[in-house]
Amino acid sequence: MRFMSIVTSPQPMKAPTPALMEAMGKLAEREIKAGRMIDMGGLTPLQDGAQVSIEGGKLRVTDGPFVEAKEVVGGYAIFEFRDKAEALAMAKEFMQLHLDHMPGWEGTCELRAMAGHGLETACGDVESPAHA
Repeated sequence: MRFMSIVTSPQPMKAPTPALMEAMGKLAEREIKAGRMIDMGGLTPLQDGAQVSIEGGKLRVTDGPFVEAKEVVGGYAIFEFRDKAEALAMAKEFMQLHLDHMPGWEGTCELRAMAGHGLETACGDVESPAHA
């Protein structure tokens, strides 16, 4: 099954410490060699981004930063795992790196199975408030 992990934080975006970068690099290298990590990446600050939204039947483009942002997505990774338990173990290990190497940081690693990659549920079968 393919899983995406998305790391978010309610805190202002700040760069990872050198120790955290080194630890994440070692973890990524291990997972790539094992064939489990498909892709990963950190994201640039909000001021570099843009949002495209639909409001009142029209498209609207908003350049960053986004004052209404309550959580900031800092990065993502895509893995191939046997099951959710294996995916959760990886997410816990990744977040432990943050505890160990970036004191005071708070955030969440959201873990989601990707439809169509060993998961029988199609996106259309799942009710989403974003498309309601």
